[in-house]
Amino acid sequence: MSKVLNEITPLSEKDCFYIVERHKSEFLFPLHTHEEYELNFIEHGKGVRRIVGDSVEEIGNYELTLVAGGELAHAWEQGRCTAPDVREITIQFSPQLFTSDMLARNQFSSIKKMLDRARLGLNFSMGAIMKVYSRLDTLATTPDRFDQFLHFLKILYDLSLDADARTLASSSYAQADQQLESRRIKKVKDYIAVHYADQVRLEEMALLAGMSASAFSRFFKQHTGRNFVDYVIDIRLGNAARMLVDTETGISEICYSCGFNNLSNFNRTFKARRGYTPRDFRALFTKNRVFV
Repeated sequence: MSKVLNEITPLSEKDCFYIVERHKSEFLFPLHTHEEYELNFIEHGKGVRRIVGDSVEEIGNYELTLVAGGELAHAWEQGRCTAPDVREITIQFSPQLFTSDMLARNQFSSIKKMLDRARLGLNFSMGAIMKVYSRLDTLATTPDRFDQFLHFLKILYDLSLDADARTLASSSYAQADQQLESRRIKKVKDYIAVHYADQVRLEEMALLAGMSASAFSRFFKQHTGRNFVDYVIDIRLGNAARMLVDTETGISEICYSCGFNNLSNFNRTFKARRGYTPRDFRALFTKNRVFV
């Protein structure tokens, strides 16, 4: 497998952020990573295919996604989009723009949570897009740089309040640590992260958490938003997706090494949750990779 393109962005060390607005009919930039955070807005791009980690989705007419800098590969590719004029606004900013001391202040608490979630890619709701649209619309043309930064900060703050924003990549694929979690939940997640290929029983995890099985089941769903079985499957699929992208290991071997005991069930579950069969998923990422 070839490496993902590591993009060197145009962001200057003297600037708070870099912004560019484009009108395009084709999406040609390959799957890539970079150190900077990226907020990407697309208008009239229905049918464009968004890839963030192991998440592959077709977007609608309006798209706004925040991706944290680091190893999370991402791209927007042509997909089924046939629009002759798609508008794209890309904002990139350094992870060092906001210091840890600043993010620890109460006024920045929601922004900090948003930046943490962006390690998996964070897609914003239509309501949030409409709330920041006018500021995004004029941000690139705001003449005063200080005013421009204030508008940018307000955009981030408004987006951080979006209760319907959803993460995209699976945590096991993105290899992202979970922070600020219940001690019991973290203990269980740490165990699953190591033993996902084994038979992981709810009763055993309840014992690990010091709870009854029924109480643990309710507790787990309350803190993760998913039932226990679905969470374990997602962890297995995330690791399988990582192996499909990063290795040439056979699909059958990946199936069994990630905790699935039936190849047809693995293929069916993978397609249901990722939208592609494992073979097509691997081909999609291979096509979008370049040698560097």
